[in-house]
Amino acid sequence: MAIPLLEYKPSSQNQRVSGYEIPNEDTPKIYRIEDYAKGGEIEELIWAAYRQLFSEHVILKFYRQSNLESQVKNKAITVRDFIRGLAKSEAFQSLVIQTNSNYRLVELGLKRLLGRSPYSKDEEIAWSIKIATDGWDGFVDALLDSEEYQSCFGENIVPYQRRRYKDRPFNLVTPRYADYWRDKLEDARYKPGSISDFFKMAASVNIRTVTYTPVNTANIQIPDTTRETKPEGIPLSINPSGSFPIR
Repeated sequence: MAIPLLEYKPSSQNQRVSGYEIPNEDTPKIYRIEDYAKGGEIEELIWAAYRQLFSEHVILKFYRQSNLESQVKNKAITVRDFIRGLAKSEAFQSLVIQTNSNYRLVELGLKRLLGRSPYSKDEEIAWSIKIATDGWDGFVDALLDSEEYQSCFGENIVPYQRRRYKDRPFNLVTPRYADYWRDKLEDARYKPGSISDFFKMAASVNIRTVTYTPVNTANIQIPDTTRETKPEGIPLSINPSGSFPIR
């Protein structure tokens, strides 16, 4: 039996942040499938979905889901189902899910799928329990089938950031490298053979100051290296004109 979602109050400091009620240059563009009559034009909507779900600067051809794109182009699936497929894809699994904690996944899921930040820590805890019990796929289904998603985006609108935020736009924040993941990578660096351990070892070495001993050169005896015997035999030379002095 699944654990029911914990109750939380839908309120936060976001209520003090102005929304997009007055259109300006920051107003997000709404991508609705009814606005695209031809298959070529719908590429703009597909690209907007990738930007919203993944991140604009991590999208590679390798990560694109050609089967889902073909279905949404042929109107075989709705935009909501397209978003659902992207969120459950293996690419999203490797780029986002495997590199973040459940709390971070709740934050990313709410931002990317519902277009808003978590209301409070209570909401993060409630949804993190949902992920722990039903997995990421169950969490995605709960968000996309929620009344909030239906009322804001319906079946044919790509999710977008509904409220302004103090930091960068949601789709410009790399989901892969949160504080949790950076700390995990940093901890993995400190192991035998790492440069940090070498620095610690070098700092622990006790270096003694060299002391110089004075030397009196008057007491040094230099050995006599002169020859005591004369060379024997007749000196020879390969040069006939050469001669050797006779001692």
